[in-house]
Amino acid sequence: MEEINSAVETLVQSSNTLFILMGAIMVFAMHAGFAFLEVGTVRQKNQVNALVKILTDFGFSAVAYFFVGYWVAYGVTFFSPAAELTAGNGYELVKFFFLMTFAAAIPAIVSGGIAERGRFWPFLIASTLTVALVYPFFEGIIWNGNFGFQAWLESTFGASFHDFAGSVVVHGMGGWLALVAVIMLGIRNGRYKSGKLVAFPPSNIPFLALGAWILCIGWFGFNVMSAQTMDGISGLVAVNTLMAMVGGIITALLLGKNDPGFIHNGPLAGLVAVCAGSDVMHPMGSLVVGAIAGAIFVLLFTYQQNRLKVDDVLGVWPLHGVCGVWGGIAAGIFGSEVLGGLGGVSFMSQLIGSVAGVVVALVGGALVYGIVKAVVGLRLSDEEEYDGADLSIHKIESVNAD
Repeated sequence: MEEINSAVETLVQSSNTLFILMGAIMVFAMHAGFAFLEVGTVRQKNQVNALVKILTDFGFSAVAYFFVGYWVAYGVTFFSPAAELTAGNGYELVKFFFLMTFAAAIPAIVSGGIAERGRFWPFLIASTLTVALVYPFFEGIIWNGNFGFQAWLESTFGASFHDFAGSVVVHGMGGWLALVAVIMLGIRNGRYKSGKLVAFPPSNIPFLALGAWILCIGWFGFNVMSAQTMDGISGLVAVNTLMAMVGGIITALLLGKNDPGFIHNGPLAGLVAVCAGSDVMHPMGSLVVGAIAGAIFVLLFTYQQNRLKVDDVLGVWPLHGVCGVWGGIAAGIFGSEVLGGLGGVSFMSQLIGSVAGVVVALVGGALVYGIVKAVVGLRLSDEEEYDGADLSIHKIESVNAD
């Protein structure tokens, strides 16, 4: 009997390790989506830079999270013999890999906002600092119960802040950090003339669409595999993810007036919003949440560019920042039993937790980007921006001149 129990336990451990490894690989693949979404959106003279930023940000993020960020969030380090690290089929190592791909999404999100005029190394340094310190600080508060914030919410409002797959912890943080960076950078040269917006059309719609498709597919790993174990798998999460994505597509199409940029970002808005409550909402509730998120993105991106004159190239603040906050709050509405959800959520906890994420991002972003800007500067020179980041930074163009 002991042998059978041991064999079953080993099988369960191995299955869980494989499950979360597949999730890590799917979320890792999403970074290709971030890359091609940015490549297709920026002008041709900045395409190489978009690709290089996403890959190098990932590399530096992995190191920062391995040595500092994971310890800040969970109090776990890897300064142990390999024999200890591989206990339980190395599940804890693969769990780190999975959560690291989430952390690395932060600079990938920021990259889309600061495109075409951000200096390479200063932003790489800033990305490393945010992944090492700012993001894991809030991640640990929400997902590890650090500093008693979650316990206080539960004792006060009957439930802790619920963010199953990171509407606020990941996307909200990334979007609001990007807003700080974008404001500090300023507007791209030539973007406005006589107070009116000058269109910089996407350089490659097929690449933009490819990026959106890769992200949509990978998102099912992002959400479903946030369960982190086989026994936590829920078909509800998968269908809620699907319905929110569809809702975002439909409203982006209708409000975006057939614009392909809006149409391909619409599903992403819905996916951002559903992360928090994907495990507790009813599929019809998720459809509504995604539809509202798609509308938020189209309307706020348009207002941001035309009225606020905040030059956020890919619209990452409305897409990730605002839709992420909407997702956090929506989990407290549509996750309730009254609206067909599973319950166990509190609207007040969702509201306070979402606002807390915004505050941490704004303060952390102001510190990190402010210090880097003061020490080395964040922006390319006018000449470098005119020539494009590809030639100015990488000494190569995406397409041969001949």
